[in-house]
Amino acid sequence: MVDQGVVCSVDPLVSGIGREVLANGGNAVDAAIAAGAALTIVAPHLCGLGGDLFALVHVPGEETPAYLNASGRAGSGADPEGLRAEDHRAMPFRNDLRSATVPGCVDGWFALHERYGTKPMAELLAPAIALASDGWPATAMLAKAGKTLEDVEGAEDLVGLEAGATVTRERTAAALRAAAEDGRDGFYLGEFGKGLVEMGKGLFSEADLAASQAGWEEPLSVEAFGHRVWAAAPNSQGYLLLLALAIADRLELPVDASDPLWAHYLVEAARQAGYDRPERLFEGADVSDLLASADERAERISPDRKAEVPVHQAAGGTTYMAVLDGNGMGVSYIQSNAAGFGTWLFEPRTGIGLQNRGTGFNLEAGHPAEFGPGRRPPHTLVPALVTRPDGSLRLVAGSMGGDSQPQIVSQIIARVLHGGESVAAAVGAPRWRLHPGETGFGTWTGVYETDVELEAGSPEAWGEGLSARGFAVKGAEAGSGFGHAHLIEVDEDGHAEGAADPRAETGTVALAPN
Repeated sequence: MVDQGVVCSVDPLVSGIGREVLANGGNAVDAAIAAGAALTIVAPHLCGLGGDLFALVHVPGEETPAYLNASGRAGSGADPEGLRAEDHRAMPFRNDLRSATVPGCVDGWFALHERYGTKPMAELLAPAIALASDGWPATAMLAKAGKTLEDVEGAEDLVGLEAGATVTRERTAAALRAAAEDGRDGFYLGEFGKGLVEMGKGLFSEADLAASQAGWEEPLSVEAFGHRVWAAAPNSQGYLLLLALAIADRLELPVDASDPLWAHYLVEAARQAGYDRPERLFEGADVSDLLASADERAERISPDRKAEVPVHQAAGGTTYMAVLDGNGMGVSYIQSNAAGFGTWLFEPRTGIGLQNRGTGFNLEAGHPAEFGPGRRPPHTLVPALVTRPDGSLRLVAGSMGGDSQPQIVSQIIARVLHGGESVAAAVGAPRWRLHPGETGFGTWTGVYETDVELEAGSPEAWGEGLSARGFAVKGAEAGSGFGHAHLIEVDEDGHAEGAADPRAETGTVALAPN
């Protein structure tokens, strides 16, 4: 038992909905589903019904968290040769349906509900339906994001918004009602699914939509800083978080995060963990040898200089939520469109935006992550949990941030577990990130003039220390480019505290006392 339930999300309406579910007897999964559905309505620039979902669920007394992979697959008409014939060397980033996969989010809700839900699904989806039908006040973030859609067909209800203006999305509400009344088939084989098949003109089939995109898989874990850290397995890049923490745990990491060696060692741990990501991350990849290589990779790191690693050259629309209930069930929950509004394509029957998660595919013939029918692309989403040696829950952690997600979460976890910082201090502290490229998804596939970006407010010693060790360092504006992280900690006495990222502007912690 813990002393209170906690919901940390990017939006006060959403956190409030999760709190109400907990207060009315629902568990953490019930709250995550209800709040996640509401997120698809009020934050369509971050996630949506056309996106994907990953979750880790900690159940007290169970040794291993449950890991849900609800990431969608490419349509049966996926044709890499066709893209190569058009002289594409990489997947199109916007305005091309071939970079959309079948969305896994709704299937994820139903998979979570089937295994853990205690409240009727219709009850859990009702708040999101009400928001879409009755309207909600646009956030400043949504109003700003809507400006990117000014010439996008089907996005008219998201353009020209002012902060505080009432937004309604009745067609999207209808799609949610269909799911509430007829289950996942009401969504995938209803108006949304029919519209997606029509849009694809052979890219997607009814059979593609009939197949569930969600499945329960085995999570990955490592020991670090006296705890066990859990993350999603491939096709998620969660192993990068685990390997980086395992490497850092083998170094003499300073306790004081303002020490330049703290930043240097964590930057190097991230680089050593991720340099071979383009070859090693794909659906079903076995990364056990990588996790076992922490000793070897740590030995390559010098306290005095930047290490050399191989460089790979190739021709944020996500939101994270942490939920804890009074019985100690914790849910690390993340859903995403990939980049902003995804493809900038909207299914016309329901007005649902389609993710561009397919940009994670490779167009190299024979590559294990090559674009192809029924395949899942490499994924950036990294939900995380941390447990004590006795199996009790310590942290529920995660962040949006594209390729930078493992780097962001590793800094937060290191601050709490190694530095003894509070959740609020760890989440609010300045961050660094490896240069992510122009899209936020190019960390491991490009060569940039800048190695490391330091968020405004970072200790001066970071920049001086990294530069002295051979890194090209540049300051960057504080904000969502460095993530919207949320964190819950449960101490050994059962007291729970949560922190929502101030970078999210509207990030909110909602408490549901027992």
